Amino acid sequence: MPTSFATTHPNLAHWNERVDLAATFRWTARLNMHEAVANHFSLAVNDDGTQFLMNPNQMHFSRIKASDMLLLDANDPDTMNRPGAPDVTAWGLHGSIHRLCPHARCVMHVHSIHSTVLASLADSTLPPIDQNSATFFRRHVVDEEYGGLAFESEGKRCAGLLSDPKVKVMIMGNHGVLVIGDTVADTFNRLYYFERAAETYIRALQTGQKLRIISDEIAEKTAQELEEYPDQSERHLAELKAILDSENDTYAN
Repeated sequence: MPTSFATTHPNLAHWNERVDLAATFRWTARLNMHEAVANHFSLAVNDDGTQFLMNPNQMHFSRIKASDMLLLDANDPDTMNRPGAPDVTAWGLHGSIHRLCPHARCVMHVHSIHSTVLASLADSTLPPIDQNSATFFRRHVVDEEYGGLAFESEGKRCAGLLSDPKVKVMIMGNHGVLVIGDTVADTFNRLYYFERAAETYIRALQTGQKLRIISDEIAEKTAQELEEYPDQSERHLAELKAILDSENDTYAN
């Protein structure tokens, strides 16, 4: 963070986390995984996960900067009554998850095309048909009870589906996808690969041919190997930030 900027904005805490989040908003827009001025990413910044950063209300992902991020408290009942309040559905969904699921440090929710196509199928589970989809073997859950916009009651219901720490992806039936993780890098990397896996699966279904399903044993082995693969998510985000920096992008302002 430049010294001059830090001097003029002394109250912007958690700067590095803000920069990481801003980079993922910009890159999500480049990948066309965003949806107009909807969808939200959030990141817990205190020990119990109840204080979190999140994008401001109805701002396009391609314009979000580090300094734009809201700092919210999931336990503050007056949040929606204050100036600059977050989107009401973002508060309902992300606020509930950060309040009820302390292991969900970072939460990314999008309506990306292929994940949403998957969420629209009668059977929305993702079978292990390649290395990417094997990453999510027994690590995703399908929400079968879509109840409309994610106001607070819907957010609480969704949070209840994330009680198993092994589950990192919720395929939100008739809605989209929600991914959780330990850091911004970890979560964005998972979001990226889930969308790729969903695209591969949807395209495979379009051939009308029988699918080659990986055995449970090999799928689990592959998932564990990828979980233990060193530094991939950190390097992925670092490279994206390096590209943005080389273009003099304003995400880190």
